[in-house]
Amino acid sequence: MSKTNNVLSQPMQLKAAAQPPQSADEIRSRRLLISNQNLARRLAGSSLFREFQRAFEAATALPLTLRAVESWQLAHVKSRNQNAFCAWMIQANHSCAACLRLQQKVCAGANGVASTASCQFGLNETAVAVKIGSEIVAYLQTGQVFFKAPTAKQTERALNQIREWGLDPGKDEAIRLYQVTPVVRRKEYEARVKLLQFFADQLGALANQTMLLQTDLEPMQITHARELIEAHYQDDVSLIMISRQVGMGVYYFCKQFKKATGLNYTRYVSRLRIEKAKNLLLNLNYRISEIAYEVGFKSLTHFNRIFKRVAGESPTEYRQHLQTA
Repeated sequence: MSKTNNVLSQPMQLKAAAQPPQSADEIRSRRLLISNQNLARRLAGSSLFREFQRAFEAATALPLTLRAVESWQLAHVKSRNQNAFCAWMIQANHSCAACLRLQQKVCAGANGVASTASCQFGLNETAVAVKIGSEIVAYLQTGQVFFKAPTAKQTERALNQIREWGLDPGKDEAIRLYQVTPVVRRKEYEARVKLLQFFADQLGALANQTMLLQTDLEPMQITHARELIEAHYQDDVSLIMISRQVGMGVYYFCKQFKKATGLNYTRYVSRLRIEKAKNLLLNLNYRISEIAYEVGFKSLTHFNRIFKRVAGESPTEYRQHLQTA
């Protein structure tokens, strides 16, 4: 029996041995991806998103979904506004895979601008990136609409593709499902997407604040650490000092802090300082250099670099936008 188990386990051992070890950059990228996926779930559950989603869907009759980066779940599946044709088509494996490919395509194109693409049936899907600074943390998606009513030739092509994929509800039913797809004029649709772009900016700001908020499930020591950082962010709040104050070893503290906040210690402190700096930038009596040192940065150059990474623009540009808002 033992011999059989050894033989059976060999392919798995060989497979594992054949996989190259991950580099430090790959490990960091993977951790960042998981962190952003967790953040996207928290944003999707926020009252701000849920209220906007209800208002957007009621006003436009379109679905709206917030999807994590590299999510392999189909958008709009649980939406009351999901397209009836799309809902029926995902029963087929080929169709499901085609929908996922389209979603990945529109998300890949949504970097700074909204991205829209058409599926092989002529339905349009759009993604708008939600960013913290220059980093994409999620996507707002809508669509499943025509810009023009389908022609008879287009409908016939759709029927042929449906039969090829093994779905055949009957010609009349297939045509009915296809033709109840909403038709939205392109300019009207673009105006709705513009609303999503404005909202994506709001969500990006909320995302940064969400990372700094305490959760009910985090360990008491992590809550205490947040309080200490909040009280001393202007000073040299070193990792060693904080971990000692909360009675945890440095390695274990780092692990628990990242698990609770989604950020490593250094990035958390930097983001907190930037949020404090944003408030001070409202006061035009403060010079930017004064603000940098006030919130705990030792170098104006470092402050400018971190601010732009977190906020997506320089402190000067941020202040100018505040004045023109």
